[in-house]
Amino acid sequence: MRRTTILAAVSLLALSVAAPALAQRAETISPGRTVEGQIADGDGTAAEDAYRYDDYLIRARAGQRLEAVMRADDFDAYLEVFHQGDSDAMASDDDGLGEGTHSRLRFTADRAGTYVLRARTLSGIEGGAYSLGLSQRPPAGRPPRPSGIRVGQSIRGALTASDPENQGGQAYDAYTFRARAGDRFAIDLSSDAFDPVVRVGQMRAGEFNELAMNDDTLETGLNSRLLFTAESAGDYIIRATPLTPGDEGAYTLALARGPELAAAQDIEIGGSVDGSLAEGDGKGAGGATADAYRFSGQEGQRIRIDMSSEEFDTYVELFDANHVSLAEDDDGAAEGTNSRLTFTLPRTGVYFIEARAFTEATGAYSLSVSEVEPEKAPEALAFGSPIQGEISETDPTDSEDRGFDAFAFSGVAGQRVQAIMRSGDFDTFLQVGRAGTEFEALASDDDGLGEGTDSRLSYTLPEDGDYVLRVSPLGSDGEGLYALELNDRGPQPLPGSVLVGATARGVLTEADATAEDNSYYDAYRVTLKEDEKLLITMVSNEVDSFLVVGREQDGGAFEVLGSDDDSLSDTHAKLEWTAPADGVYEVRAGTFQQGQTGAYALNVEKQP
Repeated sequence: MRRTTILAAVSLLALSVAAPALAQRAETISPGRTVEGQIADGDGTAAEDAYRYDDYLIRARAGQRLEAVMRADDFDAYLEVFHQGDSDAMASDDDGLGEGTHSRLRFTADRAGTYVLRARTLSGIEGGAYSLGLSQRPPAGRPPRPSGIRVGQSIRGALTASDPENQGGQAYDAYTFRARAGDRFAIDLSSDAFDPVVRVGQMRAGEFNELAMNDDTLETGLNSRLLFTAESAGDYIIRATPLTPGDEGAYTLALARGPELAAAQDIEIGGSVDGSLAEGDGKGAGGATADAYRFSGQEGQRIRIDMSSEEFDTYVELFDANHVSLAEDDDGAAEGTNSRLTFTLPRTGVYFIEARAFTEATGAYSLSVSEVEPEKAPEALAFGSPIQGEISETDPTDSEDRGFDAFAFSGVAGQRVQAIMRSGDFDTFLQVGRAGTEFEALASDDDGLGEGTDSRLSYTLPEDGDYVLRVSPLGSDGEGLYALELNDRGPQPLPGSVLVGATARGVLTEADATAEDNSYYDAYRVTLKEDEKLLITMVSNEVDSFLVVGREQDGGAFEVLGSDDDSLSDTHAKLEWTAPADGVYEVRAGTFQQGQTGAYALNVEKQP
């Protein structure tokens, strides 16, 4: 990374860019305050005039419980709340007051910082007057000792504002039941007061570990029905929750034995069958119409299950002897509606296959079970030592029928590795995953070099340990020679610093820090006071600029507080941002697309 700092108000590159009008500034609203507003011309407008909105800033403490109420007689009101800088709402509400056009949004701040409350129309740009009030809700109740529930029992309860809340801000009541390994249960949660969601899990180290959930089904409408199979003997917890934070009211919870599974037909490894799903067939583990098949296998045996149909989108799932799900697939065959599942059996014994449709459908299908060669142990690959290899018809194949070679390497948490694969014979594809029986990609790349058929995968290792690099063609018919190298890029570079009122000019290179999407960035630290307002711009004639401002949290995670891609122009970024508290913040000057390098100018100044 090459960076220099110039004490100038505007970078030379920025002089050639015509800045658009400043965006509408958001007003701050605090608990206990009500504002009178109006949705009208000049307000923010979503893409394609989907809706108009006013934004308000909320500064909240971690765990603070808030309620926003928006009342409007001229239009259908809608409320959303965002972490500042995020594009996805963390919560929303249309008619939480149950009074037609009015909205009530309840949410809990999951971290300290600034939030954006968006007061908007449900749809369209025709608005009008509204009132918006913000209040602080009392603390949630402490988690109670779960009540017991027995098979065959139906319990009436009610969710209230004094109930404990989960991490999503939904109130819940908890019930406990005991199960043996393989026991199947049907859990029904119904309510006329709210949209119910039923969740099942176990307590581990004092935390609720969710194992299964259901929001609604075709048979029950908005009510929830969950078919659950206990993986092991022990105590389980049912949580009755609403779909929307803040909803409350009466409900009924019932626990019953689950319906009998469809009778299983025998099938051998190496065999196939032509079957047909019909309305009178039995039900699978999840309650959908399914045909079941049983086979015996050996520990370490690698099998492949193929299901195809010309009449519906297939879905195949593998279970152990206790009907605990091991693996499932919808379109692993990469042929549209067909399924392919490849799996290494963990133990010797009986296994079950469910053949069903992705959605409720009937019709003819074909199913086969075959044995495939176990994956070869990955070859050791040293950093900085290029090798040459070949993908041929004798190589193992993945679930999409691509031949591949696998290589093993070890690393430490925070280490940045980069793999480069080149081939003149096929379009290359790189994947990295943890070492283990079943490979699961943590990151992948097709054409990170931007040179057609070659790949470059940059990845920061999440923890100490052993990893596997899998190299293959992008398509199933690719074969030929390739070259591969694995490089150690070391730890992330430390941030520099920038003064308010200064312009930093630098060059993004392949040696710079990498974001989660593998794009490069330079980081600058700036010390600010609470409510200090900044105007941050990044301009470049060589890369598509992308600005991020945030701070490091306890544990090293980076909290994004604001970001921008093209508010200054198509390739230049501008961010108006207010510091939520005294402290040190980090400004990241990066690129919207991975792999881009080049010069830029970053200007940080106080807002006029």
